[in-house]
Amino acid sequence: MKTGLILEGGAMRGIYTAGVLDVLMEHRIAADGVIGVSAGAIHGCNYVSGQQGRSIRYYKKYARDPRFLSFRSLLKTGNMVDTDFCYRELPCALDPFDNEAFRNARIPFYVVCTNVDTGAAEYILLDDLMAQIDYLRASASMPLAARTVRINGRRYLDGGVADSVPVRAFEEMGYGRNIVVLTRPADYVKFSENNPLLRLRYAGYPAFRRAMARRHIVYNQTMDLIARRVREGTAFVIRPRSALPIGRTETDPEKIEAVYRMGRADAESRMAALRAWL
Repeated sequence: MKTGLILEGGAMRGIYTAGVLDVLMEHRIAADGVIGVSAGAIHGCNYVSGQQGRSIRYYKKYARDPRFLSFRSLLKTGNMVDTDFCYRELPCALDPFDNEAFRNARIPFYVVCTNVDTGAAEYILLDDLMAQIDYLRASASMPLAARTVRINGRRYLDGGVADSVPVRAFEEMGYGRNIVVLTRPADYVKFSENNPLLRLRYAGYPAFRRAMARRHIVYNQTMDLIARRVREGTAFVIRPRSALPIGRTETDPEKIEAVYRMGRADAESRMAALRAWL
């Protein structure tokens, strides 16, 4: 039975996931495949390439750089993160991503994107991250905070709109048991955003609007599914014990590192149980 690693998104909450992944790497916990959504994909690629510590290193170093994340960038470019800086300059020059190690790892790595025209989730296999980095960018492009990403004639946005935690999808791909890293505590319940700006901005995309309207329903149903899988023994969950003290657009390096440390601590506390489950 193949073991998968499923990584929820959550914008800057994703640095919690980076802490979990660094501990998994330290303990040589290997998955047969990885699937990430939004920030989960951003940090999950470092797990595949074996670059322990890379996420927290560049997050702390560039968190306050307006090109990394800022409303100034949003007003200037239409993207809260500067595309050229975050997806070209940073991984190619400032803190290089080891694309060769990623390709040679032979660990299937999927990112989840939401097709804006159909409103459906698409699960994209990346075998060369730098050549396919626009899919990574699309997965992490939050509605209202980013422009639609066009790839091969299709329009994409945040994978979390259609499938925030792709457990069922990974099971259908053959991953019969899964380590699931979440960025919300067990008592979290998602409610409808009911944001008029979302309806106005995506008025021309009815399927995407329907996916956004159902997002909270799908999310809560997925949490119920994960709970059943845990009882059945086919899922192992690592998640925060309480709500993370960080916002989606946090730029304070100290707060970012604190949440990273929470991820590390939770992963370490669950390591004996994880080894037994494996």
